[in-house]
Amino acid sequence: MRHLPFLLIAALCLPCAASAPDTPATLEQVLQAQDRDSHGDLRAVVVLRDGAIVAERYYNGETADTLHDIRSAGKSITALLVGAAVARGQLTTSKTVGDYWPGVAGSPAGKVALDDLLTMRSGLAAFDEDEQSPGNEDKLDEAPDPAAFVRAIPAATTPGSIYRYNSLGSYIAGRVVESASGADLEDYAAKVLFAPLGITRWSWGRDVAKHPKGQGNLSLRARDTAKIGQMVLDDGVVDGRRVIDAAWLQAALAPRVAIGAVDRYADSYGYFWYAKTQDIGGQKIAVHFASGNGGNKIYVIPARRMVISIASSAYGKGYGQRRSEDILKAILKADATQM
Repeated sequence: MRHLPFLLIAALCLPCAASAPDTPATLEQVLQAQDRDSHGDLRAVVVLRDGAIVAERYYNGETADTLHDIRSAGKSITALLVGAAVARGQLTTSKTVGDYWPGVAGSPAGKVALDDLLTMRSGLAAFDEDEQSPGNEDKLDEAPDPAAFVRAIPAATTPGSIYRYNSLGSYIAGRVVESASGADLEDYAAKVLFAPLGITRWSWGRDVAKHPKGQGNLSLRARDTAKIGQMVLDDGVVDGRRVIDAAWLQAALAPRVAIGAVDRYADSYGYFWYAKTQDIGGQKIAVHFASGNGGNKIYVIPARRMVISIASSAYGKGYGQRRSEDILKAILKADATQM
C-alpha cells in the first residue's frame, strides 16, 4: 500500500509517445503507446477535462467496470472523510486521537494531534520502509488486535517534527472518523462521498476487527477514482451540491511538509495528499495527487482543468511509480500541443 520512495526505483518504463519525434502525440496516441508496455500490469488510464472524459484506455484484461485496488491512494480518500467529519462538527484537527478514540487514550498514539497524524508527522515509531519499525504496515496488517497494536506503538520523535511515511497514521485516522461519527467508515464514505458522486460499486478491505482499512485496500473503478479527482478539482462541488468543504480541500492540498529530499515523485505533502510541480516544455504545472503502491494515481491538474486516473497492479515494483509519472508527463505534453 505504501508510496515507494525513489531509492527503490530500479527499472525503466517503455516510451510513452507513439508518434514520430517531430509529430506531436495526441492524448489517444499516448494511451495507445502503453499497449507496448512489457510488464503486463498497467490496468487503466482515464483523462477528464472539465468533468468530461477526453481519453480513456484499459489494458491487460481491465474494463471500465473492473474494481481495482488503489492501495495507499485510499489514504487520500480517508483524508476526504476526515474533512467531511470536520464540516459536520464531529471532530477538529487541533484535538488529539485520544479525544475521539477512547480505546487508545493515554498511549503515545492517543496523544498525537490529528493535524500531525494527517501529515505523517505523528512522531510514532512507525515507518513503512523499515521492516524493523514497531509500527510497520506489515506488522499492523498481521496484528490480532489492532487497537492493542496501536496502543503499544511507542513515540520515536516529537510530534510535528519529522515526516515518516507510514500506514499506521491513516489507519488511526479511519478509526477516529468512526469514533467521532458513530458510523462504520465504509458506511460513512457511502453516505458522505460515494453516493453524492454517483459511485455505486466498490470493495473495501477490513482488518481482523472488521474495521475498514483507512490506510488502503479500497477498490474502485478507474472512472470513479477520476470522479473523486474531479470533485477535488471543483473545490468539493458535484452537480451544484457541496460534498467536501472547500476550506478543507485547500488545507488538505496545501504544501504542509517538504518531502522532495526523500521522495523523487513529490515536492510536498498535505493531509494524505501529495503535490509536485512538473516542468513540461519549460512550463511549470502544479499537480496534486493521491498515490498508491504500484503506480495507482489520482492526478489533479488545476491549470489544465484536468484529472488523470491511473490504475496499475505493479504492486511492490518500483517501475510502477515511474511509469505513472511518465504517462502523466506525456499526457501534459500532448495536451499542451492541442490547447
